[in-house]
Amino acid sequence: MASTYLIRSTPSETFSKLTVSCWFKGMADGTQRNFWGLYDNSDNTRFFGLYYSSNGSLYAYWKQGGEGVQFTLGTMQKFRDPSAWYHFVMTMDTTLATASDRVKFYVNGERVTSFEDSLDTITQSKTCNMMNGTTDGRMQWGGGKISGTQYYWNGLMSHCHMCVGYAYDASSFGSTDSVTGEWKINTSPSVSYGTNGGFWLKDGSQLTDSSSNSNTLTVGGGTLTNLKDNPSNSFCNINTLYQQTTGEGVIVNNCGNTVYYASNASRSCFGSIAPSSGKYYFEAKVFGGTGTVVIGIVNMAWSGLNGATSAFHDDALNFGYNVSGQKTSGGTNTAYGSAIADNDIVGVAMDLDNSKLYFSLNGVFQGSGVPTSGASGTYAAFTLASGANYTAACRLRNGTQVGFNFGNGQYSGSNLVTTNSGDGYSGTDGASKFTYQPPTGYSAINTKGLNV
Repeated sequence: MASTYLIRSTPSETFSKLTVSCWFKGMADGTQRNFWGLYDNSDNTRFFGLYYSSNGSLYAYWKQGGEGVQFTLGTMQKFRDPSAWYHFVMTMDTTLATASDRVKFYVNGERVTSFEDSLDTITQSKTCNMMNGTTDGRMQWGGGKISGTQYYWNGLMSHCHMCVGYAYDASSFGSTDSVTGEWKINTSPSVSYGTNGGFWLKDGSQLTDSSSNSNTLTVGGGTLTNLKDNPSNSFCNINTLYQQTTGEGVIVNNCGNTVYYASNASRSCFGSIAPSSGKYYFEAKVFGGTGTVVIGIVNMAWSGLNGATSAFHDDALNFGYNVSGQKTSGGTNTAYGSAIADNDIVGVAMDLDNSKLYFSLNGVFQGSGVPTSGASGTYAAFTLASGANYTAACRLRNGTQVGFNFGNGQYSGSNLVTTNSGDGYSGTDGASKFTYQPPTGYSAINTKGLNV
């Protein structure tokens, strides 16, 4: 949730070298989103923060009381892909002779050298006293205070490191995969963390410090959720870049897994990963406002993915299952299954190898469909276009709330009225968690599932 953060009181320690490394997956949603920060809770002029700016740039900002702003850096790059895990490293070493080397950014192993905002007044060997001489020092992950205003992260985080007194580059925390050429996580980095301030947070299931310092974190606000999504296996979510935003847009929360639409008009939203082959399963739980709900899939060749207001299922390229229990495509509704009620869970099984689509309701496949029937497509709801890229789709109206489970095992979000976790059933990928058992041979829509 966007108001969840981890916190601890800071020890008395000064430093001229600092490394902060973190993997994160988040949404640049037009709001400043801090993911790490140091600050003096009793002095609004003392803070050090890392964040997404409102325009999607990555920023670092350090102000030290009466000594003023030490530096501000903001990248030219905009990090707007809500489906991607990024690895970010900030390295500070004020002892270096070259001023431009005293603060370095790395994204996915590459040093960032172009900035839209670059204010650097750090003098050589400048000491950061953010964790010294304060009676109310704080350190946060998932949030931070700047000039007394609290900002929250809205996304996922994994393998967060803070090395006090040491300056490491990105190669200490990741490396390039020799086969794929992609930047991958180093799960056991050989780094030092300092005497007091440093720590290593692996994931949400273990808040204790994995370094030798025992700097345990606590939940300072909100509800911490441990998801299956991680830097080694990225899951599908609702993509804010492909959202019908004419007029009032769909509200996307909970790391892209929940959607809400309050207006009387209706809008559609779509998933972030669109495979063209393989067999995939996902679930969608419908909460209040079932007056207009359609759960289905969209062909990525459809011209109405972004900016339009037409219903996705009014086009023959796309397919859905509506609240009345009808299957729908091309503007035609056909009797098919049971009506959808509040708290019902719709399952979507797309067999892209055999170009067939099936829907279930609370674990029962509708229309007597047999998603394991292969090429025969026994009672399939629809026949799909061969070789096309498909992803999840949803139509919302009038306060409708839908929680998607792409394998993370939960449906809750800040707008949703009910919290419900999956019961532990896994797809073929072996890394997912669903309420109902996916059909044999079907996986979650995630990067491991794409390679099954």
